[in-house]
Amino acid sequence: MKRTLAAFSAALFTLSVALAADGAAASAPDCDDQVVASAEQHGFARGDDEVKEPQLNEPTEPLPDGAKGKGSARSRATIPVWFHVVSLDGVVGNVSDKQIGDQIRVMDLAFSGVYGGVDTGFHFELVGVTRTTNAAWYYAGPGSPDERDMKRALSRGAPQALNYYSTTAGPYLGWSYFPGLKPSRMYLDGLVVDWESMLHTSDRYEGRYDLGLTAVHEAGHWFGLHHTFNGGCNNWGDYVADTPAQRYPTSGCPIGKDTCPDPGVDPIHNYMDYSYDSCYFEFTAGQAQRAKDHFLYFRQ
Repeated sequence: MKRTLAAFSAALFTLSVALAADGAAASAPDCDDQVVASAEQHGFARGDDEVKEPQLNEPTEPLPDGAKGKGSARSRATIPVWFHVVSLDGVVGNVSDKQIGDQIRVMDLAFSGVYGGVDTGFHFELVGVTRTTNAAWYYAGPGSPDERDMKRALSRGAPQALNYYSTTAGPYLGWSYFPGLKPSRMYLDGLVVDWESMLHTSDRYEGRYDLGLTAVHEAGHWFGLHHTFNGGCNNWGDYVADTPAQRYPTSGCPIGKDTCPDPGVDPIHNYMDYSYDSCYFEFTAGQAQRAKDHFLYFRQ
């Protein structure tokens, strides 16, 4: 089993360190993105033996203060998507054109607010599909030479286009880099997503992560969104005012979960938590604003 219990134990250790630091976090600079030097700071498990994302150590530029609040609530943008199918042997992981189209539609509906929450103003348009058979790339982990080789060869149109790499995502469900990569590292931009988390492509994650919403979560990071549990119960959290504070990630869909003393229960239905896909249904207005600000500054 590729998501091992050992990996789960390591993730729980990461979580315990984060929680121990939670009380000290109040003394850290209350500055947007001050603590974020990489696309993902946490290797948290989702509460079973599935480790959602790795810890990445790729520096990214923070959004300047002067670029905040620039996105209009009425603005709309269509994101061109290059979908890179990387198969183990020409069969395993070689998702069909229909499955790709269904996955892009899930992303479009989620960001449009059709499932719930706000319409973020973002839509996705599939502009190209590449198909590659390469076992090393299929198993490539984050930060590995194989990831770099794969992306150097396949990346198209970054940072304006969204590059979606469909692989087995190493030992994870997926990962994504934040906006603001250095020009020399821009080829890394995009999502890497386990193909078995796409909409009904496999029964591996049935009832948990099989509705295509792992890609929605990773696309949120691509737009500059943090986890809703980022920073725990401190005074800046995920830098979005309308997502209630949350001490640790969610597993399953525990209605009423409330881990911080601040008003509001944990936002377990938010795409930027770690809930089961069936529990997800929203982005907030504050998240839409943050995503638009990052898009305008880094991706136009």
